[in-house]
Amino acid sequence: MASTEEDFPRGGKAKQTTESKADPVRRHTEVDNLFEVKKQTSLYIFFSLITNEHNPVFFYPQSLKVGTLLLGCVKEVADFEVTINLPSGLLGYLNISNISDSYTKILSDQLDSIFSLPSLFSPGKLVRCVVARLDTAKGGSVSIQLSINPKEVNKGMGTGSLKAGMILSGCVESIEDHGYLVDLGIKGTKAFLPKQAAKDKTNKLKVGQYVTSLLEEVKNDGRVVRLSISPTAVAQAVADTEHGWTLTNLLPGLLVKAQIKKVTLHGLILEFLSSFAGLVDFMHLDPEQASTFNEGDNVKACILYVEPSTRLVGLSLRSHLLQPGGDMDLVATERIGEVAHGCKMTALHHLSGAMLELPDQTVVFVHRNHMKEPREAFNLNRVMAKPEHTCRIMDFSPMDAVCLTQFVLPLSQGTVTSLQSHGMMVKVTDYIRGLVPRTHLSDIILKNPEKKYAVGMTIKCRVLSVDPQEKKLTLTRKRALVDSSLPLFLTYEDARRGRVSHGFIVCVKDFGCIVRFYGEVKGLVPPNELSTEPVIVPENMFYVGQVVKAKVLNCDVEKEKLLLSFKAVAGDDTEGPPKPKFDFEVGKKVEVKVVSKVLTGLEVSILPEETTALLPMMHLSDHVSNCQLLWEGLQEGDIISNIVCLSKKKQNITLTKKPTVKSFLEEGGVVAKEFSDITVGVQLIGWVKNIMPYGVFVEFPYGLVGLAPKAAMSDKFVSDTAAHFQLGQTVVAKVTNLDEEKHRFLVSLKVSEVTSPERDGQARLIRGLQERKAVVEMMASRGDSDLLKQLSAVTIGQKMKMSVDEVREDGSVTFKSDELSAATVLVEAGSTHTATVQHPDRDFAVISLGDTAQLTVIQTTNHPNETFRFDSEKLTSGKTLTITVTKSSCEELEGLPRVSWELAPPKRMRLFSDSKGSKGTYRYGDVVKGKVKTVKPTCVLVTLEDGSTGCVHVSEIQEVVCVGTFPTSLLKIGSEVTARVIGGREGNSHRFLPFSHPNFTYSMPELTLLPRNLKEDADVKPVKTKEKLKSYQVGDDVICFVSKVKISMYNQLLNFEPSIQTCQLTIYSSLAMLWLHLRTCNVGCQSLSGVHKLEKGRVIMGLVQKLDPNLGLLVKLPFSGMGTVAMEDLADNYKPKPLEPYSKDQLVRCCIVGEAKSKWQLSLRHSRTNPEKTSVVKDPEIVSLEDLSEGPLSLYRNQHFYKKKIHTFTMSWKDETINEKYIFERLLLSSPDSSLLWLQFMAFHLQATQIEQARAVAERALKTISFREEQEKLNVWVALLNLENLYGTEESLQKVFERAVQYCEPMPVYQQLADIYAKCQKTKEAEGLYKTMVKRFRQEKAVWLSYGTFLLQQGQSDAASALLQRAIKSLPNKDNVDLIAKFAQLEFRYGDVERGKTMLDKILTSYPKRTDLWSVFIDLMVKHGSQKEVRAVFDRVIHLSVAVKRIKFFFKRYLEYEKKNGTPESIQAVKEKALEYVESKGTEAVR
Repeated sequence: MASTEEDFPRGGKAKQTTESKADPVRRHTEVDNLFEVKKQTSLYIFFSLITNEHNPVFFYPQSLKVGTLLLGCVKEVADFEVTINLPSGLLGYLNISNISDSYTKILSDQLDSIFSLPSLFSPGKLVRCVVARLDTAKGGSVSIQLSINPKEVNKGMGTGSLKAGMILSGCVESIEDHGYLVDLGIKGTKAFLPKQAAKDKTNKLKVGQYVTSLLEEVKNDGRVVRLSISPTAVAQAVADTEHGWTLTNLLPGLLVKAQIKKVTLHGLILEFLSSFAGLVDFMHLDPEQASTFNEGDNVKACILYVEPSTRLVGLSLRSHLLQPGGDMDLVATERIGEVAHGCKMTALHHLSGAMLELPDQTVVFVHRNHMKEPREAFNLNRVMAKPEHTCRIMDFSPMDAVCLTQFVLPLSQGTVTSLQSHGMMVKVTDYIRGLVPRTHLSDIILKNPEKKYAVGMTIKCRVLSVDPQEKKLTLTRKRALVDSSLPLFLTYEDARRGRVSHGFIVCVKDFGCIVRFYGEVKGLVPPNELSTEPVIVPENMFYVGQVVKAKVLNCDVEKEKLLLSFKAVAGDDTEGPPKPKFDFEVGKKVEVKVVSKVLTGLEVSILPEETTALLPMMHLSDHVSNCQLLWEGLQEGDIISNIVCLSKKKQNITLTKKPTVKSFLEEGGVVAKEFSDITVGVQLIGWVKNIMPYGVFVEFPYGLVGLAPKAAMSDKFVSDTAAHFQLGQTVVAKVTNLDEEKHRFLVSLKVSEVTSPERDGQARLIRGLQERKAVVEMMASRGDSDLLKQLSAVTIGQKMKMSVDEVREDGSVTFKSDELSAATVLVEAGSTHTATVQHPDRDFAVISLGDTAQLTVIQTTNHPNETFRFDSEKLTSGKTLTITVTKSSCEELEGLPRVSWELAPPKRMRLFSDSKGSKGTYRYGDVVKGKVKTVKPTCVLVTLEDGSTGCVHVSEIQEVVCVGTFPTSLLKIGSEVTARVIGGREGNSHRFLPFSHPNFTYSMPELTLLPRNLKEDADVKPVKTKEKLKSYQVGDDVICFVSKVKISMYNQLLNFEPSIQTCQLTIYSSLAMLWLHLRTCNVGCQSLSGVHKLEKGRVIMGLVQKLDPNLGLLVKLPFSGMGTVAMEDLADNYKPKPLEPYSKDQLVRCCIVGEAKSKWQLSLRHSRTNPEKTSVVKDPEIVSLEDLSEGPLSLYRNQHFYKKKIHTFTMSWKDETINEKYIFERLLLSSPDSSLLWLQFMAFHLQATQIEQARAVAERALKTISFREEQEKLNVWVALLNLENLYGTEESLQKVFERAVQYCEPMPVYQQLADIYAKCQKTKEAEGLYKTMVKRFRQEKAVWLSYGTFLLQQGQSDAASALLQRAIKSLPNKDNVDLIAKFAQLEFRYGDVERGKTMLDKILTSYPKRTDLWSVFIDLMVKHGSQKEVRAVFDRVIHLSVAVKRIKFFFKRYLEYEKKNGTPESIQAVKEKALEYVESKGTEAVR
């Protein structure tokens, strides 16, 4: 269903209607009352500025949603099902189990004492129902299953919402002594209907009977209700605001008082119950009063349907629906099936259908799906082209009070639906199916019909007989009957004496043969008329089902007796003089008369011989778009000249009207009459015959067919052959290869290889426009519409004096023409202009020539074979072209200039003039308007009025920014803003491919929203970056915006959170790059005083650059300074591993203690970095041995470092390191193939930050490990990849990867590198590697699963679904089930749980015996699903038809689950189910 909330908003600002992408039908402006043209004094032309009015809300079976409340009317009542008419001509089905809970209980308990459905429902009864289920049949049709259960219908009602005067529906629950208990479906409410209040009913109510009742009295807060079903009281009840109705409990069938809010072309918008809005479509307006409604009128309406999800309410003003609870009089169905000719269209609603008026002035409705062939798209032009239509009455809709019809279209083909022993079932339309008897499958009796026919095959049949009473249709596939050109005997009146026709034998006896024709017409051929020679035994000469040609000897119409003869036909004794024979010759010009129109073309008669021929639709023109128009314009009886004979197969003659093919044959070009005439390099004119995935078949005159392979179709890359050419398209082909043995040849359609005359394009343009003009003249001459005649007088480029006629509320404007102006503006021949495409078509486009106010027409292609264009090359509205005027005024173009054109080079939008003085789109200081497109933390993207995108930096939003706020959060997506251009920057774009647009860049204007910059006198000038930096001074406080936070760097010191958007900073230096020092932070970190320069005693922040086990730390400082931290200055106390707490790129707090060799000496001791916290033990500076004294040494030795101790510790550390190296070497000598030892050796070097030594160890390992130990070598390669990823560059990592792929199995190496990327959050690199893997290892299931896991971990569920579809196509069919199951498990773990449930459910529905998948499904549901869902899965699995042993396993799991999560009742229920299963299986289960 179309989005009705946008069409009919309930208050607030109305949304603009958006066109659905799924709808392939092109939107048109309103065409209602097309043929009701009132007399006007001036001509009105509607431009494309006019927008669509509110679209009608029309139900389709596919658009209905479960839970929709509808008002319906009982149509038919069967034993177990009730058919209900719904709005919009739909049919719903009410099952016997969906009436009420009490009736369902009686069905299960007392089957003999229930009341049948015919006793509960009567045709014409109005009922409130809800859509319970939508079942989809195999053919795609939708069956609407309804429910009238009060529990579902009154779902939105509660005890507190019941008020006296309400109208509710319910079902009789039980019969009591003084009345009836009625089930209203409201928990906690008892409704009683006294017998006195039900006395108006002629029959007593029955249990389960549906009643519409009035709430007379409500007691005890809605727990007790007294009802009345008096027709008078119910009919007078009107819903009121005092009843407290809301959109959640609003019910269909309620009468409301409403006020007309708006009158549209397709209905009314009403306001009711003070605040609700609803709509009335055109089907529910009384025809007599439809034109009398005005805005503000008060009306009485009936609620027709309520859509809970969209809160859409539909109303009806039909008088027969304004009596709730009553019954409707169903119209007699005598006219159903009647075919009416000469039906005129009174109104067309292109989204729903059309209203027609039959010759007897009966108004009927035809749905848009019944105005076309089932497999075709809806063509509005085809419907509008015909002034009258032929319709068949299908049904009567009591809800809409209108007959439903469909267009009677020519039936040409059917589709095989099934093959059975007695014949073949054929689908003719969506509603008609026929039987081809076994004897009529072919001219001979087929023993194995399945070898010739298959389900889904399209075939051509002829109707043998129709039985409307039994609804039987019999067809034939006998070629002699299908292709027969003899007169048909449909009735005995047609079988006049002397006429000859084809029939088939149904009986062979001694007294002759009985021949049957069409319908019930059959006749006898006596023995003396069977043959010219005596026939003793007819069975030996004839057989049942044989097609024969018989001549009528005598016919008695009254007695329905027919005497036939085979002998007269055999002796050439046929009726009528012989027709003159047509002399066929390829290229011969003929004149033809249109006999009939078929879907593939025109059946014509060649004059004067009246020889039957076919003029295919594709051969009406060189332009494919004109072929359909010419076919629509031509009618039966039209004479067409300048037709050329093309080919003849048996007796079938094919003609052509393609101008290019005609001129090629007439001018004596190189025409190959047979295969021997073809030579390599010859150029031929042909047309596309067939399009296959591997290429295009091109047909030429004399029946020759060549193949253009995919590689030879176009100069561009061909991915889809159907996107490049169309069937019947005229092409120029060049022969490239010949196969003499098989008589085959290849051709090329590349534009670069075939030549086309220079004037050929101009000639094709002129011929195409002349054909369109002829179509317009034909339509204007045949139609009775004055509008068509007036529009046919208007041509493209014609100058008209227009005046504004009406300005509508929606912004659309209508113009009217007072007079036609003859003024013309001439352009000089040879001049060059920049043109703009105004209106593109498939073959033609209207362009405007720059500032000359001239329009002209061009072809969209310059060559017949040039049909495919990239998106950047397609002619779209607003596209810029470079044109050269070849002729200022061309007579063939009706005075328009004739031009040659080419695509203008892509322009790069600049904001200001460059060095060459070119003007750009925007300049500094321009004030622009736009809408917010995207809101990011540091910038806002704005879509400007011309479609371009501008950028607003976070600093250009607020004048005064508070620390810790989000300035960009003030702007909302879709809000309109006014900004000023203050700069621009260029960026790269991936919109176009590099080879089509090399070095393509785009320019994005920089905008400001600051109020001071939006003033008219604001001086906005570009300022260079260097000049901006000069305005800052050392020590200034500035407000900055956090653009990126590296959590690993700040966590230990600052506990910094990325949610802080603004903070106060102090400038370090006024160099080209500002060094900023964090001074105040809102996360509770300690404040640091600003430091403006480096000097001894300062406490400052630094970044660890290198860890050296001998020297200590190398630290990077602000102002490009470097410092070192000695081992003794790492901490106040001794630590066995002093470097362990530090890592590269770690932010540390250090104190400057001195300077040596251009490097600062630093200390990380806590006593120095935090001097305010006095240490318990003072640490005197010990520079030499003289500073040492006896006594304190023991104290100092235990708690502090000193120089001698440090040197001793360092030397012992070195010795320990050397000893560990020797230990590793000795171990590797004993186990050289152990990758574990090699990896530990590498880790040893990495702990000492010896990267090169670790690389050397890895290289030694790869050379030492035996080539047989593939897994051991792979482990080393993986370690080396990790090493390069952490400490190397991208180039070094890539080199190692390429080497690893050469020496190991490629797939594990790819997988390991992808895992490394994923763990390091290198998403882009990982995704690129996975794309390469699925191409190279597409047959490996593990690769697809790994890629899917990665995508789901990144939150790309849609991409994972698309990947699954690719994997299914790439992998063998046997792996599909397991693959889908694995993806479903991944969805449970990382993605959407509901999607995972759906995937596993579909698999298990198709493969119910896969108990392993059932176990997986149960485990996942126990972890992620609710108890109700888990129990539902267990209940499904214990009813499977699998081995008893497996069912026993599932019962055990079921019982364990209930013991853990259930109740004693649920446990007992499982045990009962198990016992029931054992009893049903007997001894097999016991075993």
